[in-house]
Amino acid sequence: MGSLETIPVSSLLQLLCVFLVGFTSSHSAEQGSTGLEEDSSQRSYFFYQQPEYPRDCSDVMSNCVQSSNSSGVVLIKPDGYPEPFEVYCEKDINGGEWMVIQRRVDGSVEFNRDWQEYKNGFGFLSTEFWLGNEKLSYLTNQGKYELHIDVELSNGTSLSASYAAFRISDEWSQYSLVSVGEVYGNIATELSCPPNMVYGNCTCQPSCDDPSGLNRCNHSCDEAESCICSSGFLLKDGECVPLNECECFITQTNSVLSTGQTHVNADCSEKCNCENGEISCNSNYRCDPNAACRIQDGVRGCYCNEGYEGDGETCTALYTDCYDVRTRLDPRQDGVYTIMPTGWTGSPFNVYCDMTTDGGGWTVFQRRTDGVTDFYRTWIEYQRGFGSVDPGNDFWLGNEKIYYLTNQKVNKLRVDIITSGGSAKYSEYSSFEIGDVSTKYQLSIGSQSGNAGNGLYYNNGGQFSTRDEDNDGCNHHDFAEGHKGGWWYTTVVYPCWCAQCYFSYRYCDYFETRSSCNNVATQSNLNGDYNEGNGKNIFWYCGNNGNLNSAEMKIRPASV
Repeated sequence: MGSLETIPVSSLLQLLCVFLVGFTSSHSAEQGSTGLEEDSSQRSYFFYQQPEYPRDCSDVMSNCVQSSNSSGVVLIKPDGYPEPFEVYCEKDINGGEWMVIQRRVDGSVEFNRDWQEYKNGFGFLSTEFWLGNEKLSYLTNQGKYELHIDVELSNGTSLSASYAAFRISDEWSQYSLVSVGEVYGNIATELSCPPNMVYGNCTCQPSCDDPSGLNRCNHSCDEAESCICSSGFLLKDGECVPLNECECFITQTNSVLSTGQTHVNADCSEKCNCENGEISCNSNYRCDPNAACRIQDGVRGCYCNEGYEGDGETCTALYTDCYDVRTRLDPRQDGVYTIMPTGWTGSPFNVYCDMTTDGGGWTVFQRRTDGVTDFYRTWIEYQRGFGSVDPGNDFWLGNEKIYYLTNQKVNKLRVDIITSGGSAKYSEYSSFEIGDVSTKYQLSIGSQSGNAGNGLYYNNGGQFSTRDEDNDGCNHHDFAEGHKGGWWYTTVVYPCWCAQCYFSYRYCDYFETRSSCNNVATQSNLNGDYNEGNGKNIFWYCGNNGNLNSAEMKIRPASV
C-alpha cells in the first residue's frame, strides 16, 4: 500500500484487544463480549497463540471493549486476504461503526496516481489517503456494505449521501463497480444554486460569448462539480440569462452565435455576423447567379458552383488553362495560377503559366532543370503527377490532368530545350493531345516546326509506359526501364527487332548518327535520368549525343 501511517500510541489498547481477543464478528455471539472467558486448562501463553483478526470495523466495535466507544487505527483481515492491514475505524454519534476508505481534506497527498498505486493504496490514515482497490475488493465481497460519503463545500455547507449496497469486483474485472444500491442523502437535494442554475459536473461554462463552452476551456468538462446554467440559459456577467438576452441571439434558430460566427437564413437573403459581442445583419445578402444557397461543412451560405470561385455573392469562372488567364487577366506575369479544365471533376489545381514566350499563354506540364526530382516513377505517380510547379523546380503535371487540358480544345505543343553545349532550341507541333487512361494515355500529334528536330516522330500513336507498366508493344525490351523514365515509347513504325546496333547500348531504341539500327522506339526522352550516359539520359533528336541541360513542355490553344 505504499507507506501508510504508523499506528499512534492512542490506539495501542485497541490493538492489544485485537491481538488478545482476535474474534471476528461471526465469533462474538459464541464467546461473549470480551472473548476472554475460557477454561484455564485450555489456556496457553500469549506468544504461542495464533491471533485472529477482525474482518472489518464492525467486528472491532462488537468484540473489543476498549475500542467500542472510540475511533482510531486498527488491524483487520478480511476473509481470504493474505495479510492483516491497518484501517481507520470511526464511531459516529448515532452508534454506527464506519471503516474509512478515502479521505481528502487539504490537498497534501497527490491523487493523480497510476493503476498499481490505486490497487495497493497510498497516503496517510491520519490525513489524506486511498485504502486500495485490492483491499476494497476483499472487504466488499465478504458481506453487504453500506457506503457513506461526506462532503464539505467551499462555502462551509456539509452534505452527505449513502448507498445501501456498495461492492466492487476484483482486479481481473478492473475493479468495476458492481453495485451501489439505493441512494439517500442531501447532496443532490440540498445544494443551493443561484436562479436559473442547476448542480452539475461541468466547469466549462457556456456563455453568451462562448455558447459551446469550449473555446476557453482548457480541461475536460467532468473535472469538478459546480452550479451550471440550466438548459436554455447562458452565463453573462456572472448570471445565467435566457438566450434572447445575449447580444448575438438569432431569433430564427433560437440560438446564440459565437464571436466570429455567421448565420445565413433559409433562403440566403440575410447574413448575420457576430463580432466583439455585437451582431450585424446584411439584408441585401444574395447569391451570385453562378452560386447556390446550400449547407456546406455544416454552414449555410452562398457557394460558387463548380468551375467558379469567389465568396458566393460574387463568383468568377475559374481559368481553364493559362491562355484563359492571359485573356482575362491583365497585367499578367509568368507564375503559378489556379485552373480547372473543362470536365475536370477534382479540385482546382495549380499550374505554371509561361506568359512571355511567343506571346505567352502556355500551360507548362513538364520541366527538367536539374537532377533533384526523380523521374523514374510508377504508373500511378505519372498519372497523378509529381514534383512542384513553383519556379525553379522540376515536375510532371500528371497524365490525368494533361488529358483534360488537351481535350477541352485543340492545343499546340511547344518543347523548349537547352543542349549540353548551351544552345537553346525548340520544336512546335500543330496539335497535341493524349487519350484517357483506357487508351494508356495514347499520344496524338500534328506537324512539327522549329529548329530542335522532330523528336516525337516515332512516338506518335504510342501508349505511355512506366517502369511498372510496359505498353511499348515490344516483347523483347522494356524501354521505360531501359531509359529510366516514363514516356510514349512505341514500335509501331518499325518491327521490334534489332541486330546492327552497337553492343555498348543495351536497348535498340537510342542511336547516334553514325549507328545503324532497324528498330527505333524513340528519338526523345525528356523524362530520363539527369546527367546519365547515352540511352538513359535526357535527349531530344538533335541533342541525342549527350544530356540536355534543361527541357520544358507546354501547351496552348492551336488557334493562337
